[in-house]
Amino acid sequence: MSRSWNVAVLGATGLVGQTMLSILEQRNFPVDKLYPLASARSVGRSIKFKGIDVPVLDVETFDFSKAQVGLFSAGASASKIHAPRAGAAGCVVVDNTSQFRYQDDIPLVVTEVNPHAIAGYRKHNIIANPNCSTMQMLVALKPLHDAAQIERINVATYQSVSGGGQKAMDELTAQARAIGAGEPVTAKVIAKQIAFNCVPQIDVFLDNGYTKEEMKMFWETQKILEDKTIRVNATAVRVGVYVGHSEAVHIETKRKVSAAQAREILSRAPGVVVLDDRQPGGYPTPVTEGAGADPVYVGRIREDISHDRGLNLWIVSDNVRKGAALNSVQIAEILVKDYL
Repeated sequence: MSRSWNVAVLGATGLVGQTMLSILEQRNFPVDKLYPLASARSVGRSIKFKGIDVPVLDVETFDFSKAQVGLFSAGASASKIHAPRAGAAGCVVVDNTSQFRYQDDIPLVVTEVNPHAIAGYRKHNIIANPNCSTMQMLVALKPLHDAAQIERINVATYQSVSGGGQKAMDELTAQARAIGAGEPVTAKVIAKQIAFNCVPQIDVFLDNGYTKEEMKMFWETQKILEDKTIRVNATAVRVGVYVGHSEAVHIETKRKVSAAQAREILSRAPGVVVLDDRQPGGYPTPVTEGAGADPVYVGRIREDISHDRGLNLWIVSDNVRKGAALNSVQIAEILVKDYL
């Protein structure tokens, strides 16, 4: 009989936490006892797991020695406090915040890209989950990197409001309704009106003029691919879409890859679905393919007419599922199968 595990989910009442719980159930993760955790203000609520109402517990007083696996998605400040506490108690944390991504002795993992890095969890009992935009990009680019060695990535992201959390989604709804009713629009969560608009800022601006979201893609790509020579130039844009990030990606490789070769490579890649028909609608979009689905979709594959070894791709994925919750559960699946 295979072993089952006690699992703590921090942020269980949030958007990503709820998706984690549904994916644990959908993938039949071997959960023995589930501990949904949140802040004290959520105590008294319950979540439904496998048809059973499970009470939400206060993370501040939870004894992490009760759990072997922790899935965290309650913000960096909560992870900063509770992930080391959990790790010290013997609970291995898969953290979905930015808190530990750039710490050299904590692995940063995309399961289709660098699952071997999970082995590095032992020093702190923490594994970091990458930024959603980096994750979907690298699921698609890793097979091409293996085949032709990527030297430079130029990417423009078109990121849905769910990346900003439930408040950003609510703001999009409120603005769309106001516009439909001919009423004034207010912007509080996102810097400018997001309904029917594109806002070229995600996260704070840094001294070099890039936003932190853009630099995350630079830092994380080099760490995950274990290659400090790869250059990444990103522009991150928030768009009026509820769920699903899109990316226009241009890569330059050491060895030339034709569009036909790229399609063949990507058609065999784990976690990737190629949708690349050169006709109206023959490409993925966040609404029609990305939202609610597990794969990373790739379309608009074509050779760059401005560069001898350039390739263009359009990459779409559900940022809440693959970009956060699914990858966390996939890490946990490998962890319990191969390491615990």
